[in-house]
Amino acid sequence: MPAPRARSAVAVPWDRVELAPLVLVTGAEALLAERAVDRVVQLAREQDPDVEVNRLEGAGYQAGHLRVAASPSLFAEARLVVVEGLETATDDLLADLTEYLADPTPEVVLVVRHSGAPRGRKAADAVRAAGAVVVAAEAIKRDADKTAFVTDELRRAGRRADPAAVRALIEACGNDLRELASACSQLVADTTGTVTADVVGRYYGGRVEATGFRVADAAVAGRAGEAVALLRHALATGSDPVPLVAALALKLRTLVKVGAARGQGLDPVKDLGLASWQVDRARRELAGWTPEALAMAIRAVAQADAEVKGASRDPVFAVERAVLTIAEAAGSRR
Repeated sequence: MPAPRARSAVAVPWDRVELAPLVLVTGAEALLAERAVDRVVQLAREQDPDVEVNRLEGAGYQAGHLRVAASPSLFAEARLVVVEGLETATDDLLADLTEYLADPTPEVVLVVRHSGAPRGRKAADAVRAAGAVVVAAEAIKRDADKTAFVTDELRRAGRRADPAAVRALIEACGNDLRELASACSQLVADTTGTVTADVVGRYYGGRVEATGFRVADAAVAGRAGEAVALLRHALATGSDPVPLVAALALKLRTLVKVGAARGQGLDPVKDLGLASWQVDRARRELAGWTPEALAMAIRAVAQADAEVKGASRDPVFAVERAVLTIAEAAGSRR
């Protein structure tokens, strides 16, 4: 398997990485990093089904193993070496990697995975400087990025989803990217056509309806009875008050961001990292709010946040009081 020529260290997404003698996968999002490594291995096997794949763990590495794994075999079989967990690497691995980069083995593809942590960063920078193809596997935190992730997952499977369906799926699965990916796979396998909010509701309805996001939506809309009912159902099914308060805070922050962006001439999607559906919804919701009402709601959530984290003996009452205060504030202009 002739190793392709090394290229400059330009970051690429996991699904676009190509074979190269040196590949650096960097970032804290384990799912994307694993996919990048798996893609390189798959490409190597497509080019040479007999390629020998060796995996080395940074934490348990012993001196000399990298050179042995990358050494030419008697019959000159192609080799691919994956170094996992550079951030936990032993001093022996850091030394051996530096030595290898100075004299790489022809016919070998070396993939190095680093989480981005301080430990091993100097070695990762050396891999990058040696001309590695760099794959960015950064943690996905912004709602706009989660929306793009779900949309891309479905697109790769030849499917599309309505914006409302994407939002419902994100609300159901929260911040767990693996769970989001698994949910997309299930919907692709079990349904046909465009994925709609109704489809997501059939599969994840219980989880969607009882999430803090639904509680926050109802409270911000001034629907106190619905908000409290959803809140109590969420608590009864095992939800913790802390993330429920966090969902209320996130909802209010989104309203404040969109409102402030309008006054400052900013684009909430480009400048603040919000998804377009978030911006559209926030703009509709802001019509029912005054600055004074928003301030009152934010103070209520700040108080609830302190209470559910130890300042009160009754965190359930604290979050319910915050929900009722938000709903009351939302209704102050109606």
